[in-house]
This record gives sequence, C-alpha cells and structure tokens, in this order.
Amino acid sequence: MLDRLREIGEAAREAFSSATDEKSLEDARVAYLGRKSELNRISRGLKDLDPEERRRVGRATNDLKKELAALCEEARERMAEGARRTGALDLTLPGRVPWVGRRHVLIRTLERLEEIFRTLGFEVALGPHIEDDFHNFDALNIPPDHPARDMHDTFFVEGGRLLRTHTSPVQIRVMQSRRPPIRIIAPGRVYRNEASDASHSSEFYQLEGLYVDRNVRVGELKGVLTKFLHELYGQDVGVRFRAGFFPFTEPSTEVDLQCRVCRGRGCPVCKGTGWVELLGAGMVDPRVFEAVGYDPDVYTGYAFGLGVDRISMMMTGTDDIRLFLENDLRFLDQV
Repeated sequence: MLDRLREIGEAAREAFSSATDEKSLEDARVAYLGRKSELNRISRGLKDLDPEERRRVGRATNDLKKELAALCEEARERMAEGARRTGALDLTLPGRVPWVGRRHVLIRTLERLEEIFRTLGFEVALGPHIEDDFHNFDALNIPPDHPARDMHDTFFVEGGRLLRTHTSPVQIRVMQSRRPPIRIIAPGRVYRNEASDASHSSEFYQLEGLYVDRNVRVGELKGVLTKFLHELYGQDVGVRFRAGFFPFTEPSTEVDLQCRVCRGRGCPVCKGTGWVELLGAGMVDPRVFEAVGYDPDVYTGYAFGLGVDRISMMMTGTDDIRLFLENDLRFLDQV
C-alpha cells in the first residue's frame, strides 16, 4: 500500500507541475484529490487494515493529501501570476458582486411571528391544505346555510373536498387528537376564490392561534395579543379592541393597531381614522367545543387569526399585496 502511495505521489506531482491552464489543473485536482480519486479510496479502506498498518498507511495518506493540496494551490497561483504578467488579468477592474438569494419576505415575516408566539408558550401545529366540509366549516359553527360562508369564496376539488379557506381546521384537528391544555398557533397558506386586487389575493398566508384549558378568560386573550403586537411593532404603538363577530367565537373582537404611517393623526392609509384593522379574535364558541367532544362547561378558550401578508405590507410599506407573489426581483430585493 505504501508503494502504491509513492506511485500516486510521483504521478500527481508531475500532473500539477505540468498543468498549463485551468482545465488541466482542474483535471489533475479531480484525478488525485477528488471524491472518486484513488487516494480517497485508500482512505476509505483504512478500516479494513490491521491497526499497525492502518497507522502507517493513514499517516502517509494524510501527508500526501496535504502535499498535493499545496501543489495544486501553488499551480493556481503560478497561473494567476502568469496572467498578470501577460496582461490577461486586469486587477484594476471592479469585481463582480455575486447575486445572493434570501428567504421571501412573507416567509421571514412568518418566522418572526412564530418566534414571538413561541416565547409566549405556543407550539406550531400544521395541517392539510385540502380539507373536508366538516373541518373547514361545520365544526367551526358555520353550517351550510350560514351567511358567513359567503365570506369564504371556496375552491372545490374532486370528492366534495376543498382548499382550506383559513387555518382554523388545524385547530379542530388538534382538539380532536388531544385533550386540553392546548396552546398552539397554526400558520400556513390558505385559498379563496376571489379576484386579486391591491388588498386581496386568491392565496395568502394566515396565522391562527388557540388556547384551551380550564378557566381561560378574556383578559388573558387581551394580554397575549397586546404583548405580541408590542413585540412586533414596539412598546409605544397603540392597540385597541372593539366588538366584532365571528361564527366560531363568542364574544368576538376586532383588534386594531395605531397607524404606523401617521401615528394616529389620520391619513389615506388608515382612511383618516388613525387605526388599521389587524386581526380578529374571541372566546371559543361552546358549539365548537361540542363538535370536537369537549365539555363547554369544563373548558374555555380563546382563538385569534391574522393575515401574514397584511402584516408584511405594514412592516415594509408595501401598498399592493400582489407584489409579494409576482416574483419581481427588483421588488423582492428591496423588502
């Protein structure tokens, strides 16, 4: 084995010293230092040798690898110096900055929201994008004749199934699979069959939350959401709660954030009110608990939901939701 290493070393030295261009140098590097080189095969076979021979061959193999790597680098520097002397490489020219990709702005926003809620004790739960009528509507106190279904313009697929219109079905599936206490957030993409405009899209991201236990109160809901918004936008931002309606919560509330543009003075973004509607929330309706087999006389809980795209718009100053999905790198590089 040692004799073979000497033969490989002699051939490799000759190959590196005789390389005259990048191609011949790369060929030599692959042949003697590449993953499929004989030198690497010898390294992988060390485990089959007896201990004494393994030490000798292993030491010789590592020494040869270091020597050949140094010869390869010397050959590369030699070629660069030759190019400089012949004027083939002009070091005064500006370099080319490579384009480096990064995560999409919506994903970065989603990760930030998840990070905040994890610090508040929530775990992330996921569910299928193709749902059935029970999990998407019926279990959430939205029967077939309920007017709230008109707000969920639905994409239907084969077999009477549908693309989920919110991530609330994840809450139902979690409650069906375990007993309280439950403290989860359900982030993900949702789908609605509606025309796209500056503030609406047929697919977008939502994040919904659920907390169920004994003696959960409205004050806990207000405290968690206020803490979340202060972590996201700063301690000085105003937050207000006002009465609202959702079929799956009672009582329900709309949560508004003080306008980030005018700081509450009134502007076109907030339509002169000084406030921007950000999310909906409320105490879980007893009918929802009955649908998943919970006793509403024993358990209470709260739920909330927000649009990730809308939060991304507010954080980046974007005035058209469609920009997030058009894959225009000029826009994505700015946000």
